[in-house]
Amino acid sequence: MDREPAGVTDAEARPAAARGPHRRRAAVLAVTVVLVAVALAVLAVLAVLATRREVPGDASPAATPRPTAAASPSVSAIYRQVRPSVVIVRTNDALGSGVVVADDGTIVTANHVIAGATKITVTFFDGTTTSAAVVSADPKLDVAVLSPASLPEVVVPAALGGDADVGAPVIAVGNPLGLTDSVSAGVVSGLNRTAQTAEGTYSGLIQFDASVNPGSSGGPLLDARGMVVGIVVSIANPAHEDAFAGIGFAVPIGSALGGGSGTGPGRGPQL
Repeated sequence: MDREPAGVTDAEARPAAARGPHRRRAAVLAVTVVLVAVALAVLAVLAVLATRREVPGDASPAATPRPTAAASPSVSAIYRQVRPSVVIVRTNDALGSGVVVADDGTIVTANHVIAGATKITVTFFDGTTTSAAVVSADPKLDVAVLSPASLPEVVVPAALGGDADVGAPVIAVGNPLGLTDSVSAGVVSGLNRTAQTAEGTYSGLIQFDASVNPGSSGGPLLDARGMVVGIVVSIANPAHEDAFAGIGFAVPIGSALGGGSGTGPGRGPQL
C-alpha cells in the first residue's frame, strides 16, 4: 500500500488565503523603510549643498579664497588726497605750481618758475602765504627746491612714487592759466623724451596727455595710486601759442630728486 511522504501528516496545514496578506504587509513595510532611507539621504545631500560654498572652475572646495586686488581710487579721490600738498608759487612776474615733499614743508617746483626771481611767495592749501628761499636749483633738469619761511598749521607732504609705465593713467594737479587747484587726467604717452624750450633742452622726460598749461609748471604728475611720479615742466606747442596741444612733459620724480637723462623727439615752451 502506498504511503504519504514522511512529515506530511505532521506538518501544520495553512490555507493559501491566510499566507497572502502577511506577505503583502511585509513587502509594504520593506518598501516604506527603503523610501524613508532614501528621503533621509536626499535631505542629507541637500543640507550639504546648502552649506557648501561654490568654488569656480576646478578649485577644491577646501581651497582658501584669494583676495581680489583693491580697485584704484577715483580721480576725485586722488585729487582730494594730494590737494593739501599742492602750492601756488608766485614770483615777480610769474605764477606756477609746486608740491610739498617733506614734513618740514620742503617744496619741489620747476626751476624756470623761480629762475631770476628776487621775490618768491608760496600759498598753501589752507591759504597760508609766506616767502620762500631757493634751497637748490638744477637748470639742466628744470627742477628747484624751495624752503618756506613759515608753515601752515598742518603740513601734508605728498606720497612720492616710482616709475611710470606707458599707457598707465596719470593725473596732473596745478594752477594752469591762474585757475588754481585744477585737475586733469590722461595716460603716459611715452618715456625718456626730450623737449627743447627757450631755456634749453631737457631729456629723460615723461610724455603724457593730461591737460596742462602755463601755470601748471612745478605741479605734480600722479599715478593711479596718487603717488607723485613726475614734476610737470613743459608742453608741446606746434602752433606757437603757448597752449596745450595734447602733449605735456614731466621730469620723473627720481630724476627731480637725483638726476637723469633721456632721448626722443619733443619741442615746446616751458609752462
